[in-house]
Amino acid sequence: MRRDETGGEPVAPVAVRRPTSREVHGETLTDDYAWLRADNWQQVLRDPAQLDPAIRAHLAAETAYAEAMLAGEAGLRRTLVAEMRGRIKEDDATVPAPDGPFAYFVRHRDGGQHPLVCRTARAGGAEQVLLDGDALAAGKAFFHLSGWRWSPDHRRLAFSADDTGSEFDTLRIRDLASGADLADTVPDTDGGAVWSADSTAIYYVRRDAHHRPSKVYRHRLGTDASADELVFEESDPGLFVGLTETQAQRLALITVGDHDTAAAMALDLSDPAARPRLLAPRRTGVRYSVEHHPDQGLFYILTNADGAEDFKVAVAPVATPSPDHWHDLVPHRPGTLILDIALFRRHLVRLEREDGLPRLIVRELETGIEHAVAFAEDAYSLGLDAGHEFDTTQVRFVYSSMTTPAETYDYDMASRARALRKRQEVPSGHDPAAYVTRRLHATAPDGERVPITLLYRATTPLDGTAPCLLYGYGAYGISMPAGFQTARLSLVDRGVVYAIAHVRGGTEKGWRWYREGKLAAKTNTFTDFIAAAAHLEAAGIAAKGRIVGHGGSAGGLLMGAVANMAPERFAGIIAEVPFVDVLATMLDDTLPLTPPEWPEWGNPIADPAAFATIRAYSPVDNVAEQAYPAILALSGLTDPRVTYWEPAKWVAKLRAATTSGKPILLRMNMDAGHAGAAGRFDRLEEIAWAYAFALKVAGR
Repeated sequence: MRRDETGGEPVAPVAVRRPTSREVHGETLTDDYAWLRADNWQQVLRDPAQLDPAIRAHLAAETAYAEAMLAGEAGLRRTLVAEMRGRIKEDDATVPAPDGPFAYFVRHRDGGQHPLVCRTARAGGAEQVLLDGDALAAGKAFFHLSGWRWSPDHRRLAFSADDTGSEFDTLRIRDLASGADLADTVPDTDGGAVWSADSTAIYYVRRDAHHRPSKVYRHRLGTDASADELVFEESDPGLFVGLTETQAQRLALITVGDHDTAAAMALDLSDPAARPRLLAPRRTGVRYSVEHHPDQGLFYILTNADGAEDFKVAVAPVATPSPDHWHDLVPHRPGTLILDIALFRRHLVRLEREDGLPRLIVRELETGIEHAVAFAEDAYSLGLDAGHEFDTTQVRFVYSSMTTPAETYDYDMASRARALRKRQEVPSGHDPAAYVTRRLHATAPDGERVPITLLYRATTPLDGTAPCLLYGYGAYGISMPAGFQTARLSLVDRGVVYAIAHVRGGTEKGWRWYREGKLAAKTNTFTDFIAAAAHLEAAGIAAKGRIVGHGGSAGGLLMGAVANMAPERFAGIIAEVPFVDVLATMLDDTLPLTPPEWPEWGNPIADPAAFATIRAYSPVDNVAEQAYPAILALSGLTDPRVTYWEPAKWVAKLRAATTSGKPILLRMNMDAGHAGAAGRFDRLEEIAWAYAFALKVAGR
């Protein structure tokens, strides 16, 4: 790390400019920093040591500069990590979930970074550790236990792991009696697996060279992966392939789709030579997902077909599942978004959201009688867990709010009895009454009311003096839940107001809220966030000039856009794995996510209007000479979703353009991908970096 002539202030790295130009739709695009993209980036995903030394040196210099500039916060970061770790029950475990003769659960040991997958006999008894994540991770710079699924006969376990952060998962099979792994090893999977009914084979999805999940294979135990049978292949690079299992475990479902369309094919898990059967063809703009009721001979279909923008539930005979045989069971109700369904032998459960609040609706299949499971707080999070069994009256859900730790309930759908099975423990102590959570609304430039969820200490003065961290995402229809997160308390306990802006691009206010934050309407996401910041200041909730924006991935795009559009609104910006080079990425159809992402952002290759729209907001392309706030970008070298060179290019352009003199920083994790560090305590280090930066720039 270089310092200036006086030996004091660290000197920021200066990225060499090597301009490259190209013509697109009659316009010239110039990129000074295209050299930061490694030609062999696909190999780097698998082996980070393959990175070009010049690029590695630049990224290392950026990280060293960030660490030097924030060296004064090292003590604060240690304190934050200690606080956050003190709120984690280190030997925690999930509530066991029954499946046949066993109940399966996940736990951590004291000091352990990774999960242990365990089971007991259903009636209780000695624990059997099926997988020890800490042991599997030993000696590895990165390790993520991505998924696991036991066989129907409960004798074997299929599990997958990622050793680099690239999300190329290796699938293995473990014999549960001996604890030994079989010779069967399948590379380059998406992490999931579905067992055949006789427990002799698994189905899985393999990623291609461009990281796209595109093929479904059948692997017969005891054979080499090179001999696996190709069951299905999707050749369209704009579509992703997925694989799920129905609740009754009779069928596997191969899904094919993008952000706008979907199709599903059924595989009979009892047929060793099963071929996929298309249930309904893809139609532009139509999405659907399927559950199967073998006793009734029906498919239950969650779909937006026939103008059901907020989705409806239809049924169709298994023998004739095409759309002309769909009949509405739960009609579409505009403004009530059906998020998910769970199907059991005697009940159907749906998770829906209305006016920003989730609830569960339980329907008795025989009578059609419905009842709701809801809660009284102004803002809360509700998760549905269908478990592993079909012939049951029990369903599990998890409730929390910004102030209330997570509570896991088993709910009897027949008797309507609710049993609390677990309440999240906070070892260092937590008094919900010491905190306040509120829901308020900002007015966007077009008149829309943008929800904002607040969390603050009851003693924090709301007189225009409190700093604020304002979080946002706004893409893909993903909503930001108002749930409990212990890490946030380290900000709130220091007098910071924690706020979530539920901007357009999510589905907090129904599917329309998503539609009005994508494609040509994408700028609504950005102006909603700016309006939220302005409202917090005007209402005296946050101090003017002391709001820190925070977002990751597509939320990092949001951060880059608002930094360009309204830099004066923010004391700082934290952008994690930020998708900031939108135009260049959407123009590159060799990148794994580009063709499937065109329905979200637009296709600037084929559509000049989409090109103009994206170019007008793409953060890297709109960096200008102006006074930017302090900015911290956090990223990972082996990220296949938002490639490392996006934040590297963005930071280089920002640093050359800013007139404020405030720091523009990039910290690159050379041993992780999109999700950052995989260990639960290692992840706290990264959160501490973000929070210490926020506290510093907000003057706390």
